[in-house]
Amino acid sequence: MIKAIFFDFYNTLVYFFPTVEDIQLCACKELGLTVTKEGLIKGYNTADSFFNIENSRMPISDRSERERKEFFAVYEKMILEGAGITVSLTLATQVWELTTLIPRRFRLFGDVKSTLKDLKKLGLTLGIITNLNQDMDVLLNELDLQTIIDVTVTSSEVGVEKPHPSIFLRALDKVGITPQEAIHVGDQLFSDAQGAKAVGIKPVLIVRDLLVSRDLLVSREDDVKTIKTMGELLDIT
Repeated sequence: MIKAIFFDFYNTLVYFFPTVEDIQLCACKELGLTVTKEGLIKGYNTADSFFNIENSRMPISDRSERERKEFFAVYEKMILEGAGITVSLTLATQVWELTTLIPRRFRLFGDVKSTLKDLKKLGLTLGIITNLNQDMDVLLNELDLQTIIDVTVTSSEVGVEKPHPSIFLRALDKVGITPQEAIHVGDQLFSDAQGAKAVGIKPVLIVRDLLVSRDLLVSREDDVKTIKTMGELLDIT
């Protein structure tokens, strides 16, 4: 019997506004690069998988300033190559630095709040497991989720990042349940789905866009449940 559902935060419950694709479009236009929003979505699919694998190997936040700059140059290059254009690492760095200057805020996906309320009505405990190093109490208040989310676990709190088992086990310990009594929902196969599965939590991968990502194709071979909308969770619990 499922007693709790844990959620990844970014790209699962929330997105950036302006969206990362729109921010990329603005930066590319400023530098005379022509890309499409659809192409950038494809680029992010590949680049974000790379990000999560690299971050699990050595957290980006723990790297030196030079190492972070080099990483994000490669990350940006992958985004743009996925969008159909090849650029040098120098130009990729310029694009990335421009994107960081554009203000953005977190916004809930349209299907999140109503679904979370429906899940609460079923008596489920709801939690967040995230690699985001921010004050989650502040964010939950800003998003008006403070009375809906019961527990949060961050990588800075545990000292490791997903997919490390400790961050998932900390969430289970906080709620006081076994892995078999929990579901974890996230957008990344490696850090979310495989991380949860490794400790015995049922993994669910959410892929909202209509483009078939590389993660989704892999998940079909990895026995990971995939959904396109948050509301589909009501049929799983």
